[in-house]
Amino acid sequence: MEEEKKSRVLIIGATGRLGNYLTRFSIQSGHPTFALTRHSTLSDNLKSLSDAGVTLLKGSLEDERSLEEAVSKVDVVISAIPSKHVLDQKLLIKLIKQSGSIKRFIPAEYGANPDKTQVSDLDHGFYSKKSQIKRMIESEGIPYTYICCGLFMRILLPSLVQPGLHSPPIDNKVTVFGDGNVKAVFVNDVDVAAFTIKTIDDPRTLNKTLYLRPPENMCSMNDLVQLWEGKIEKKLEKTFVTENQLLKKIKETPYPDNMEMVFIYSVFVKGDHTYFDIESSGGVNGTELYPDVKYMTVSEFLDTLL
Repeated sequence: MEEEKKSRVLIIGATGRLGNYLTRFSIQSGHPTFALTRHSTLSDNLKSLSDAGVTLLKGSLEDERSLEEAVSKVDVVISAIPSKHVLDQKLLIKLIKQSGSIKRFIPAEYGANPDKTQVSDLDHGFYSKKSQIKRMIESEGIPYTYICCGLFMRILLPSLVQPGLHSPPIDNKVTVFGDGNVKAVFVNDVDVAAFTIKTIDDPRTLNKTLYLRPPENMCSMNDLVQLWEGKIEKKLEKTFVTENQLLKKIKETPYPDNMEMVFIYSVFVKGDHTYFDIESSGGVNGTELYPDVKYMTVSEFLDTLL
């Protein structure tokens, strides 16, 4: 029996960290892979992708003609643009609808499920813009997969969730938000890309949200502190910040400087990654669907900070 042909994939945002990983996993998995780039000169990054077999297409999310041409060449479109540009996907959605040939669109979602977050009065539209894109996709009847991976490990984890720091505290004192028992999810960018590419031709993930909840990477602040104490062989002095104290600090700090604390409030106080059940919310669990994907654990990531 002839093996089914692999879907042709267009990556938008291929020069970013996540986009680069997505592009490499796509080509390594045997998908004819295209990357939209606004650059006419080849950077080392783009040359490396080209050398790996990726077809580079000049264009941008604002240029309708080039975008339409790029969409016409593929079966699947994956967007990995930064969250602050998420509404720039509107023209892309229109062109995907017009083409009628796209089997799946994976928008720039990642992170928390924006429909499940509980910080709409604090986040300056960060999540509502992502929800707006989802509603557009659904209202146009475009086949989709949404990827919800919690936090990338490079966000909050390098400081042990200490606002304003870029590495773990060295004075043996640590701030814990809320009661310290609410679990957040952390996944490394490269692993998010590996799971995402697995979904491309998988009917189980069509018109579904794929959640990544590796058991070892669902950690509360108390879990993180305990892990770190074990690695440095010292006990840390905890200072607990209540929900009301954190809210007060968020409101007193100007935007966007307060967004780090908004994310902490969202995931470690409100539990926006883990307060709901995946199956009853209509999602699928990526770590159970794809047990062959090897991922970095939170403990392994903390080892890199020593």
